[in-house]
Amino acid sequence: MIVEDQKHVYDKAVINRINRLQGQINGAKKMIEDGENCKDVVTQLSAAKSALNRTMNIIISENLVECVKEAMINPDQDADELIKEAVELLNKSR
Repeated sequence: MIVEDQKHVYDKAVINRINRLQGQINGAKKMIEDGENCKDVVTQLSAAKSALNRTMNIIISENLVECVKEAMINPDQDADELIKEAVELLNKSR
């Protein structure tokens, strides 16, 4: 399955990462509901946070590659503007 927006096609690997993230978050929620140790809950949430950051970095880097390709293929596009957009996405993820 491929999900598409206006500019980018997300491959199944990104969708799988999101599904694993949901599993990690649901696991942390269950741990909280079950009264698990605070340290274990934080460890689970930390793993989810790291996975989320890695997923965002993958999406952003793929977006940057697409922006550069678009600028090379279509010289009418403003390459500086495309790259600026990609960098803004990177900054938002931090």
